[in-house]
Amino acid sequence: MAAVAVAAEWQQLYDRYYRKPEIYSLQWARMDISRHRVACAPFGGPIAAIRDDSKIVQLYAESARRKLLIFNSAGVPISSTAWDRPGGRLVGMAWTDDLLLVCVVQDGSVYRFDLRAELVGPQISLGKECFEQGIVECVFWGNGMICVTEGNQIFCIPDFKNPTPCKLADPGIEEYPLCVAVIEPQYTMSGNVEVLLGVGDYVLAVDQDGVQQLGLGIGPLQRMAVSQNGKYLAAFTHDGRLLVIPTDFSRIMLEYNCESALPPEQMAWCGLDSVLLYWDETLLMVGPTGDPVQYPCDEPIKLIPECDGVRILSNSSMEFLQRVPDSTVSIFLTGSTSPAALLYDALDHFEMRSAKADENLRLIRSSLPEAIENCVDASGHEFDISRQQTLMRAASYGHTFCSQFPRDRFQEMCKTLRVLNAVRDPEIGIPLSIQQYKLLTAPVLVGRLVNAQKHLLALRISEYLNLNPEVVIMHWACAKITSSSAIEDAALLESLLDKLKLCKGISYAAVAAHADNIGRRKLAALLVDHEPRSSKQVPLLLSIEEEDSALAKATESGDTDLVYLVLFHIWHKKPALDFFGTINARPLARDLFITYARCYKHEFLKDFFLSTGRLQEVAFLLLKESWNSENPMASKGSPLHGPRIRLIEQAQKLFSETKELTFEMKASEEHAKLLRLQHELEVSTKQAIFVDSSISDTIRTCIVLGNHRAAMRVRTEFKVSEKRWYWLKAFALATVRDWEGLEKFSKEKRPPGGYKPFVEACIDADEKEEALKYIPKLTEPRERSEAYARIGMAKEAADVASQAKDTELFSRLKSTLSQNAAASSIFDTLLDRLSFQGA
Repeated sequence: MAAVAVAAEWQQLYDRYYRKPEIYSLQWARMDISRHRVACAPFGGPIAAIRDDSKIVQLYAESARRKLLIFNSAGVPISSTAWDRPGGRLVGMAWTDDLLLVCVVQDGSVYRFDLRAELVGPQISLGKECFEQGIVECVFWGNGMICVTEGNQIFCIPDFKNPTPCKLADPGIEEYPLCVAVIEPQYTMSGNVEVLLGVGDYVLAVDQDGVQQLGLGIGPLQRMAVSQNGKYLAAFTHDGRLLVIPTDFSRIMLEYNCESALPPEQMAWCGLDSVLLYWDETLLMVGPTGDPVQYPCDEPIKLIPECDGVRILSNSSMEFLQRVPDSTVSIFLTGSTSPAALLYDALDHFEMRSAKADENLRLIRSSLPEAIENCVDASGHEFDISRQQTLMRAASYGHTFCSQFPRDRFQEMCKTLRVLNAVRDPEIGIPLSIQQYKLLTAPVLVGRLVNAQKHLLALRISEYLNLNPEVVIMHWACAKITSSSAIEDAALLESLLDKLKLCKGISYAAVAAHADNIGRRKLAALLVDHEPRSSKQVPLLLSIEEEDSALAKATESGDTDLVYLVLFHIWHKKPALDFFGTINARPLARDLFITYARCYKHEFLKDFFLSTGRLQEVAFLLLKESWNSENPMASKGSPLHGPRIRLIEQAQKLFSETKELTFEMKASEEHAKLLRLQHELEVSTKQAIFVDSSISDTIRTCIVLGNHRAAMRVRTEFKVSEKRWYWLKAFALATVRDWEGLEKFSKEKRPPGGYKPFVEACIDADEKEEALKYIPKLTEPRERSEAYARIGMAKEAADVASQAKDTELFSRLKSTLSQNAAASSIFDTLLDRLSFQGA
C-alpha cells in the first residue's frame, strides 16, 4: 500500500514519470510574490525580494519605503535593508554563483549585496552609453550578465569576479526585440556569451565579434529558454506553438500547439526532458511526445530551474518538480515486479514476520545486487526522511543475503543523506537534491553555510566528511571579532584561541589582519603572536606598526629576505639614529644592513659606524672610497688637497685614534705621501703614468725615463732597501737596454746581494753576452751553473756543477737541457765520473 501511495503522487509524461513534492511550507509572513521582484539562487540558494516599483500595488501594514528582503528557501528571514540606491527603477536582480545579489538599475549602475544585505565592493557602472539610453532588460547566468538598452545596444559583464563591462556587436535593429535569451560562454564555440534576440520572423545571434541571422521564418518568437547544457532552445511562437530546436537552428525537434496565443509569463526547462510554461493559474509541462501534464496553480509562482528539475516558489510553499529517478520507478511503480520492488516488499513481509519475505528473496537471488543498488540509489533521491530510512533498511536486509555487494556504498550514501538532511532543515533552508549536491560538491556547500553564518553546522559537516575545517574556523573567528565590539581584547582572544587551536596550520595572521582592518589593533598584535609562520607574521606586524616585534621575529626565523623587509620598512619610517639603535641590538639585522650598505649606501653606513663608535670601519670605508675616485687631485685649488688624498688623510686620522691600528695608520700616511709624489712626477714629466702604481713601479718608471734623481728621491722618501734598489735599477736599465749604464752601476760598489740582479736582468732581456759579464762573479756554484744552463752553455754549467759535486744539480740541469743531445751526453759523462770518484 505504501508503494501505491507513493506512485499516486506521480504524473506520467509519455514514458516518464514526474513528481512535485512540497519541500517547505514557507515561514515568511504575508509575502505576495506577484507584488515583488523575486530572485532565487540555484542549488537551493536564498531568495531575494523587493517590492516591484513597476507595478501599482496596495500597501498593507507596511512602510511606503521599499526594503530589500533576503530569505532562505524555507522563507526564514536572513537579512533586510532599506532600498535607497539611486539610478532609477530596478531593472534586473539575480544571484551569482558566489551568492552575491546583483541589482541593476535603469541608468546602468550595478550594485552587489551579500547574504547580510550589505553592499559588497564599489558600484559598477556599465558606461556612459547605458546611462544615456537607459537599461530595459537584463539576462543573467552563473557569474555574468547582459543588458539591453532602449537604443537596442547590448552590454555585457562576462564575470562578476572581474567586473569589466564590454559592448557586444550592434544588432542593427530599430525595434526592441520580442524576447531575449543567452547561451553561456562555456557552451559556445568562441568561448564568449552569445545573445539570442527574437526579431520579426527570425533570431539574431549576437556576440562580441558580430551578428548572425538564424532560423529565418521560424518566428515571430514571444519567449525563449535555453536548456541547462546550452544545446537546445525552447521557443514560444506568436501563434501559440512551442518549438524545441537545437541552438544552431538546424531543425525543429518538437512542435506542440499550446492552444493559446497568449505568451506564457515564464518558461523554463525541467532537466533536459521537458519544458514548463506558466500562465496565470496554469503550469503546463510538455515532453518530447504524448500529451502534456497540466498543474493547476492557486497562487502566483516563480520557476527556479535546477540541473535536475525546477523548484516552484509560491506565496505559501516551495515545491520541487523533477523526473522520478528510474530506481524509484522500479520500486514504487504500481504492479512493479522488478528485483528492487520485490526486495522492498520482502522487507515489509519480514517486519510482519511473513514467510512471503523468504519467497521474494528466492525469486531475486541472482539479481540481489541490482535490487540493493536500486534501493540505495532511490533513498538518495528522496526528501522524506522516513522513506529514506525504509529504503536503506530494505537495502540492508538484502545485503544480509548478498555478501558481494560493497559495504562502502552504504556508508557513502548514509553520509550523503545525513549531510543533505542537515542542510534541508528549515532553519538552514538549502533543499539540495543528491544530484545537485554532487554537482555543487561538499566544499562549496560548506562555503555557502559559512557565508550564511551557519558555522557550527559547517564545522560538523567538515569534520564528518574529513574536509579541512580551516575555512570554517577562520570565517567564524572573523565574524566573531566583527560582532564582539563590546568584549575586551583579552577575553575575546581567549575565546578565539579555544577554537583556532582546533585546526592545525590555521593562519592566525589572517585573523589578526581582519582584527586590524576593523580597528582592533591590540587584538591583532595579540593574535599574530600565535602565528607560527614568520613569512605571514612579520608583514602583519609591520602593518600594525609593531616594528620591534617584527624585527625580532624576522631575525629569529633566520630568513634574510624577511629581515631585509623589516629593515627597509624601519629605514624609511624612523629617523636615522632610532634606526641605528634598533638594528645595533640585533647582530643578524646589523650585519645584513652593513652588507647591503657597503654596496649601495656608503654615506649612510659611515653615519652608522660613527654613531656606534666604530671609527676604524669608517676609516676603511674612506679608503675604499679613495680607490673609487677617478682623479686623486682636485680640478681646482692646490693639488695637494685633492678629494682622494683628503679621504686617505681622514682615514689616517681615524686610524691614529686607535692604538691597535698603527700599521693601518702608517700605511695610509705613506699612501697619501706616495700619491703626492706621483702627482708631482706626472706634472713634471707631463705623463699620466705614475698614479696608482707601487713604489717599486714608480722607481722603475723614473729610471726608464732617465730621471735617476727622482728615482733616488722615491728611494729616500720611502726608505727602499739597498738590495731592493739594485734589483729595481738593474731591471730598469735592462728594460731600456742601457748596458753601459748597467755595467757602470755594477762597478759603483760591490752589490749588497751579489750580482744575481744583473744576471737575471740580462737573461730576462735575452742578452747572453751581457749576462756572461756577470755570471762568473756569482759566488754560489749552484747559481753560476744554473745561469750558464739558462743561456745554453751546457759545458760551463757542467764544469761548475762538477766542481760543486752536486748530483741533484746535475740531474736538474740534465732535465733542463734534455732537448740538447750533446749537452745530455756531457752531463752523463760527468755524472758517471762523479759517481766513480764517490765510490
